[in-house]
Amino acid sequence: MTKSLKLLALFVLALAIASASTHTVTLFQPSVVSGTELKPGDYKLTVENDKATIMKGKNKVEATVKVETGSDKFSTTSVRYTSEAGKYKIREIRLGGTSTTLVFN
Repeated sequence: MTKSLKLLALFVLALAIASASTHTVTLFQPSVVSGTELKPGDYKLTVENDKATIMKGKNKVEATVKVETGSDKFSTTSVRYTSEAGKYKIREIRLGGTSTTLVFN
């Protein structure tokens, strides 16, 4: 490999890593995402472009999100809900340590 090809490969790898971010989110009550009900507990949240993936063990739910960036950082991660038919549907997640809000469609 030439030096420039190696440098290009390293740049592409760094860009791929930077485009996805991973966080932990705790759900304190049964929560609905994309029609799937998640039990309370700690979940791994991965965000890549406009797609959020929430995982715990083998359970995995994907949802389209709008990523918004505010002016102030959030001190903790928080989940906001809407109530539909007696169930709590995730409306947005504010990511602690960042100024990022994920708005679920």
